Amino acid sequence: MTWTKKLGGVLLVLVVNAATARAQGVEENTVEAAGEVLREVMAIPARSIPESLLAEAQAVAIIPDMIKGGFVVGVRHGKGVVVTRDASGAWRAPVFISVTGGSIGWQAGLQATDVVVVFRNRRGVDGLLRGKFTLGADAAVAAGPLGREASVATDGQLKAEILSYSRSRGLFAGLAIDGAVMLINHRANALYYAPRPGQPTGAVPASAIKLVEQVAAYAGPKHRVAVNLREGPMTTILPQADDVEAARVQLADSSQRLHKILDSQWKEFLALPGEVYVEGAVPPKDTVDKCLSRYSVVTNDARYRDLSARPEFQETHTLLLRYRHALEGITGTLKLPPPPR
Repeated sequence: MTWTKKLGGVLLVLVVNAATARAQGVEENTVEAAGEVLREVMAIPARSIPESLLAEAQAVAIIPDMIKGGFVVGVRHGKGVVVTRDASGAWRAPVFISVTGGSIGWQAGLQATDVVVVFRNRRGVDGLLRGKFTLGADAAVAAGPLGREASVATDGQLKAEILSYSRSRGLFAGLAIDGAVMLINHRANALYYAPRPGQPTGAVPASAIKLVEQVAAYAGPKHRVAVNLREGPMTTILPQADDVEAARVQLADSSQRLHKILDSQWKEFLALPGEVYVEGAVPPKDTVDKCLSRYSVVTNDARYRDLSARPEFQETHTLLLRYRHALEGITGTLKLPPPPR
């Protein structure tokens, strides 16, 4: 290999690493902003989220600077994180989410609002981690009580599975947010948790640890903190059996983005079963297992770090894990229309 080719290879590695670092910086800013929102919200006990609610909460979602704008038709959109509890009650590393929703009415101009959503039971959390969740439709939601007002909560608040809050121009209050759709942001998760220079694979970024410790502290000292990516966000965002088709579509789209950066040999090596690209088709599980094995080889081999650190690879690998998990729920029963009359 000539010195010019070696130099070109070095420059390519530097460019890829720099692009990944910049992308990670954007996601890190989101995590840090979420921590700042929570700190400011909880700074005034009489006007904050009641500690009793956080102590029993199963998850807390924080969306800094959610934008609402438009004229006649208002549109909401934001990106944030959700910190969830595992089965033992320990808080987990944050998972990135995006939130979109619409409302009809005369709403001229743009307005940035911080949003905090408290999940009171596992049903809502599990629904969100399966990939998509609609507030108000998949679970009852109400504007949350503040501070000492928690003891005089309304019937709607007591029955609601989810309580929501907003902060705009320094004012913090309960928020009616029916109809907003929360989605797992797989690309942001892949970027943020990608291997970083000087850190072992699977290391939790310091900003994530800080946010989890913050949430745990506000929920009360009796709750311990757990941040373990071996059982963390990248492997717990798994669909249920009835989400196979949704997982297939996401995986197909992601793999096509990955293929755009690969040469022909790598495309062949990381190829997915053809059924992944066909609506309603289901590949044999052992074929998917072989694909997962190849992705794992790349992830665990330091020679291929420039590829395994790319968000396109991370996203596809994560979605492939989700798809394989979804296939576990499929039985041998044929799916047929009703018998003829």
